[in-house]
Amino acid sequence: MKSLTYRILLNKEQEGGYTVTAPTLQGCISYGETIDEAIENIKEAIELYIEALKESGETIPTEENTLEYSLTISA
Repeated sequence: MKSLTYRILLNKEQEGGYTVTAPTLQGCISYGETIDEAIENIKEAIELYIEALKESGETIPTEENTLEYSLTISA
């Protein structure tokens, strides 16, 4: 089994908890009351997402050629 690494983004919600996404896997989103729970939930969501892609014969996206930068702007 090939090991894949995905970047995840956590967003603290006003009502509490965290929404977490895997940007490379469009539509792969989860939630958790704590950071640890959110990370565990997105891990499961990613595994299910990849399983569904495999079952339908689709290509599994990777981040091999992804470059990440952060920009600071004045607003």
